[in-house]
Amino acid sequence: MAWKKKYKCLHCGYEVEVYDGKGLFGQHITAMTCPDCKTIQNIVVGGVIGDVAPSFNTEVGRLCLKCGSDKITIWDKHTCPQCGGRMEPTGEQEFWT
Repeated sequence: MAWKKKYKCLHCGYEVEVYDGKGLFGQHITAMTCPDCKTIQNIVVGGVIGDVAPSFNTEVGRLCLKCGSDKITIWDKHTCPQCGGRMEPTGEQEFWT
C-alpha cells in the first residue's frame, strides 16, 4: 500500500504530489526531477510492468515524462526544481492502492 503526499516550495509555491510505498501490483513510484523542464515527474518502477518490460525495473535510462529529457535524476524530496528553494510536505496525503 502507498500514500500520495503533496509537497510545496516555501519560496516560489511550486507544488507536486509524490508517492511513498508500493502499489497494488508490486510497483513503486520514484519521484524524478528534470533540469530541462524544471519539474518533478513520478516514474513507475518494477512490479508487473517490470516483469513485462525489464527496462522498467530501474530508474536508470528513463526519460522525463513531460519533455523527454534523459537528464532526470532521483529527487531528494527537498530541492525545488523551479527555483532551487526548499520544498516541504504540506501534510496533505491520501491512501493510494
